[in-house]
Amino acid sequence: MLCRAKCSSRYFLKDVRQPASTTLPGKRKEGRLRHRSRPFGPAIPCLPSFLNWLEYKCDWNEVLAETVKVLQCGRVVAVPTDTIYGITCLAQNSEAIRRIYEIKGRNEKKPLAICVGNVEDIYKYCKVTVSDQVLRDLLPGPVTLVFKRSDELNKDLNPFTELVGVRIPKHPFIQKLAQMCGEPLALTSANLSSQTSPLTTEEFRDLWPLLGLVVDGGPVGNMMNPECRLGSTVVGLGTPGKYSIIRPGCAFAATVKILQDKHGLSLQSQN
Repeated sequence: MLCRAKCSSRYFLKDVRQPASTTLPGKRKEGRLRHRSRPFGPAIPCLPSFLNWLEYKCDWNEVLAETVKVLQCGRVVAVPTDTIYGITCLAQNSEAIRRIYEIKGRNEKKPLAICVGNVEDIYKYCKVTVSDQVLRDLLPGPVTLVFKRSDELNKDLNPFTELVGVRIPKHPFIQKLAQMCGEPLALTSANLSSQTSPLTTEEFRDLWPLLGLVVDGGPVGNMMNPECRLGSTVVGLGTPGKYSIIRPGCAFAATVKILQDKHGLSLQSQN
């Protein structure tokens, strides 16, 4: 399914689950019927093994509700974030996590971050070592904070490490999505491993047939600025009073300023 943003509150919805000859009740047909017959993974209850696309106009709440429904079926979906486009699934669903690795061709030893809807949720899944104000000064925003994981988090998510990165992107769609799901989302970039991080849905078109749904919110950054593809700044906060930069990302300078100048954390030695 492809949901294309028309403006801040209206979307185009391309439904993959309707037969090609029908329309959804109460929806007005907006575009021409298009067919695809390429399989997109193992059969999942409530979803077909082929794509039929038909455009509809629907609002923000409908797109969110449909996205939640597809996630709850164990599918992987593509969504805009505040940095790049990502693919996501329910982090507590072990089979969906496995599917993300298959879709990306990702090394199974490379961890996935989680996304939550509110700062309060971080305490449930992470062992927080900084003040609540540090969390709120950095999040929502283009930053991933790495803590020791709690026992509440699915043990099949990054089973090779006791750490987990947590995000609250500053993007209204994925924030609201995480809140509606009521559990963490596993989140990574919407590209094959080692390829360029995407700023538009067209840049990962080859992945569409492997996904349960694609939400298109338009370009999420300046296509001409390479820094927009750097992704979030990843900060290690496992040691009280210290921080480490795991990935500089797109918010490096602002993040260091908050951690050092405002909260007095010191850079952890790499030795």
